[in-house]
Amino acid sequence: MSDTQKIIEIEVLRYNPESDQEPHSQVYKVPFTDDMSVLQGAQYIKDNFDGSLTYRWSCRMAICGSCGMMINGVPKLSCETFLRDYYPNRIRIEAMAHFPIEKDLVVDLSGFMEKLEAIQPYIIPKEPRTLEQGEYIQTPSQFAEFIQYTSCINCTLCYAACPQVGLNPDFIGPAAIALAHRYNMDSRDGGQAQRMELLASEDGVYNCSAVGYCSEVCPKHVDPGNAVNVNKIHAAKDYFLRFLSPKGGSK
Repeated sequence: MSDTQKIIEIEVLRYNPESDQEPHSQVYKVPFTDDMSVLQGAQYIKDNFDGSLTYRWSCRMAICGSCGMMINGVPKLSCETFLRDYYPNRIRIEAMAHFPIEKDLVVDLSGFMEKLEAIQPYIIPKEPRTLEQGEYIQTPSQFAEFIQYTSCINCTLCYAACPQVGLNPDFIGPAAIALAHRYNMDSRDGGQAQRMELLASEDGVYNCSAVGYCSEVCPKHVDPGNAVNVNKIHAAKDYFLRFLSPKGGSK
């Protein structure tokens, strides 16, 4: 890896609601080395050119999910995206698509948080247990049923990638559906029927047009697109089972 310093142009979408009527672009020339991430490029701009530049970050290790940006039009975690991969061309960073911009690269996530809360992202026990009865036992094979979906870090890249979220802000969206699927598949959980009411609703899984871009941009390979497709099948099965069984099809 070379330590030779080079210069790259970073075009940043700026927006201050207190002074700007609409977002506008500003270009900065940033010196960098091959080990610098896009996030570090933004930090350089804040430290050396404009201290008012606003963005979110925390862990810098692709774990917290807070540093997501549109990088040349693609939703990515800026801490694991490197400036060297765009040099010598100009790189453009913008706030995440399909979210209201609060300031510069920071978006309003309140709607997303409401969707997460709506799917009840926690285990709803099938049967209550006392402390004396011990823990809820689960086999490795039962855990394997949903382990993939436990990796979601709620970075919202999939929402920025989803065309249906852009068309219908009420669509519950890929990450919330994947998280609902994670708990529905958990052998210890008994809340699938409650979650399926939301997943099968007007703003649920049938809003998805199966583009699959949500799974492509996921930094943790969760595959929310598959969770959506599986729950389309579950929702259809539940619908038809209502005509055969008064108790329906969900567990």
